[in-house]
Amino acid sequence: MKREAVTSWEVSSWEGLPRYDGIVNGRKTTIIVPENSDTRWAWRPEFFGAFANADVELCRRGVTLAYIDIVDHYGSPKGLARGDELYRFMTNDLGMSKTPALIALSRAGLTAYRWAALYPDRVSCIYADAPVCDIKSWPGGKGTGPGSPNDWQKCLAVYGFTESDALSFRENPIDILEKIVAAEIPLLHVAGDADEVVPFEENTKLLVERVRTLGGSIDLIVKPGVKHHPHGLTDPRPIVDFILKHCRAA
Repeated sequence: MKREAVTSWEVSSWEGLPRYDGIVNGRKTTIIVPENSDTRWAWRPEFFGAFANADVELCRRGVTLAYIDIVDHYGSPKGLARGDELYRFMTNDLGMSKTPALIALSRAGLTAYRWAALYPDRVSCIYADAPVCDIKSWPGGKGTGPGSPNDWQKCLAVYGFTESDALSFRENPIDILEKIVAAEIPLLHVAGDADEVVPFEENTKLLVERVRTLGGSIDLIVKPGVKHHPHGLTDPRPIVDFILKHCRAA
């Protein structure tokens, strides 16, 4: 990694690992650069530092972790454009791999899948954790879950949608799987089958069924009977092993 590209950033420590905080094209950006870093990296579109035991282990195994601020973008074109900015910085300025892993918790599922459908040749794998796969389910609350009225209004605004537009939108993760399956991008979902916030049947279960109908494969780890919005695994090895298996160096 070209360390000189980040030496002007604010340097601190995160979980005993070197942390760099700075600005990329006007956006707050955090990069965790392990001492044994090679060119492998993972993009975490949202919730940096939350349920991070897998992230920490990946970094200790040499994978750089990157985050850019796309809060309240819900996979919208504006949020995807920020992902483009981060990708160009990581690959062009820092010389990192052209195929990062994507780590998508909750609403970040919208960003990860929509970005991967745009650029299937730029993604080594997707690990999605209780991911939102349809804006109608969350934040819309148009299925069995309560949704989030405040987030729903933000989502409509950032897309420039009326509610009718959003209800007829057919570019949710569940709708855009053909290119992802065709590119044979490895997929792993971890989700609770009783999740009341992001209902399993409307999100992960439906996405898994559609991937398999298209002839693709997806790994699924189900946490049974947990009604809150559960994330992560107490033992992160299945997640870490999955990403290390597929995340490639330049």
